Amino acid sequence: MEGTLFIVAAPSGAGKSTLVNALLAREPAISLSISHTTRPPRVGEEYGRHYYFVERGEFEQEIAEGIFLEHAEVHGNLYGTSRKTVSGLLGRGNDVLLEIDWQGARQVRKAKADCVSVFILPPSRAELERRLRGRGSDSAEVIERRLHNSREEIAHAHEFDFIIVNDRFEDALDDLQSIVRAVRQRAAVQWQRHEALIEELLAIGN
Repeated sequence: MEGTLFIVAAPSGAGKSTLVNALLAREPAISLSISHTTRPPRVGEEYGRHYYFVERGEFEQEIAEGIFLEHAEVHGNLYGTSRKTVSGLLGRGNDVLLEIDWQGARQVRKAKADCVSVFILPPSRAELERRLRGRGSDSAEVIERRLHNSREEIAHAHEFDFIIVNDRFEDALDDLQSIVRAVRQRAAVQWQRHEALIEELLAIGN
């Protein structure tokens, strides 16, 4: 049985990566798809663990070769998800999570209509700005660009299946996990997963 593809998107600073990492700790059966990016690594980031860091020319060649399920330019950097990696994981029955932006999410929904998409909102614009500035890893210019771009990103939140406001972290994490668990209980998924049990129950009395 093929796994479920989950998408989590948010404006920069909404706490998406922190939520995703905490979800993966709670739900180790979900595989995180590692994205390719032309963005330079931040302090502590590792190749192959956080991103596959590549030069722009190499990335553009990979676009031409059609290796990406989705790709987009975000804040001046290119990001993309390997089609082969995702299809391989799903084919083995693994649930897969993509941590991408709204542009990539739109492409994935067109390619795989049964995916499940979640958008994370900050509790306020002031809190979004506080979180961005509190990182201490971006220049003032980058922060201003991210704040400016957040308006367009948030304008696409209604395109997603679910929206979570990340105000109190534990509540947002519980909400995200509840979505994953509810999706796993869908009739189509459970019917395939418990086919032998259903056949046995249907055979009772025959």
